[in-house]
Amino acid sequence: MLHFKTASYSDSEIQNGLFKPGIMKKLFIVIFLIAGAVAHAQQNAMFSQYMFNKLVINPAYAGSREVLTFDLLNRYQWVGIEGAPRTLTFSGHAPLKNANMGLGFYAYSDVLGPSSDQGFMGTYAYRIKMNYGTLAFGLHAGFSHIDIDWNKLDMDDPAVTLQGQGKTKFTPDASLGVFYSTNRFYGGVSSTQLLQNEYGMTVNNGSSTYSKLMRHFFVMGGYAHPINESVIFRPSFLLKFVDNAPMQFELDANFLFKNTIWLGAAYRSKEALVLLTELNIGHNLRIGYSYDIWFNDLMTYNKGSHEIHIGFDINLMKGRMQNPRYF
Repeated sequence: MLHFKTASYSDSEIQNGLFKPGIMKKLFIVIFLIAGAVAHAQQNAMFSQYMFNKLVINPAYAGSREVLTFDLLNRYQWVGIEGAPRTLTFSGHAPLKNANMGLGFYAYSDVLGPSSDQGFMGTYAYRIKMNYGTLAFGLHAGFSHIDIDWNKLDMDDPAVTLQGQGKTKFTPDASLGVFYSTNRFYGGVSSTQLLQNEYGMTVNNGSSTYSKLMRHFFVMGGYAHPINESVIFRPSFLLKFVDNAPMQFELDANFLFKNTIWLGAAYRSKEALVLLTELNIGHNLRIGYSYDIWFNDLMTYNKGSHEIHIGFDINLMKGRMQNPRYF
């Protein structure tokens, strides 16, 4: 918990403009970021383009593209607010010559206000070929480094002080997943932050409380439906469950034109409308962009969220790559 101390103000101080809109705006944003920093350390980062980089959510996705795949994703959330979330991930995965196994990794950096979370995860997937598709079971295993530094907050207002202690340390982490896919359909279930490690302590009136990473559960699915020879319609969804928090969902509708460009939109849990696109350059390079329009309390203080995704495929095993790929 966080402990706020507020001073008393006289009528003259109020009349002299102590509570100007700019000061109140800053106070609101900082309090929002402080509360968010604690929740943020417990939560996995969000991605608007999860459908183009499923490995960070579900380890069973490793090797499913049948090529060596690298993905770089950079997310700038709530542009215009100092200390707003910034997330960077880099991942790679591929099937082995033994078609029943896939290997991969991903590294990430996630920053919000005074909190930062960096980590690295290795990935293993065991894949079972079935009559119409592939069923895979996957494991992420690695570590995370979490730090909360309250000194990074500068209120410029002696009336508000914060008490909190960050606990910087490396902790092990793991995720499990199941993923099934065909040429036209995919579905998956996964759970992240399985170990629920403690990461920090906050102080309230002399009492200490340790916070821990919350276990997440994800359900995802999607389907590719040909409208004609030039257009593919691909609806998809993502559900996220966390203890003591409302279920979050995202519904997406994307269209692929001439196997070259994706255009689509998504709706996220009463929070945001997402506009997104991805361009396929040849058979190897993919470049995506998304823009989030927010509906929450910060909508008047920010300029939306931007996300850039770059993917690159290397076909190491001739004859196994599917083209075009819808998932």
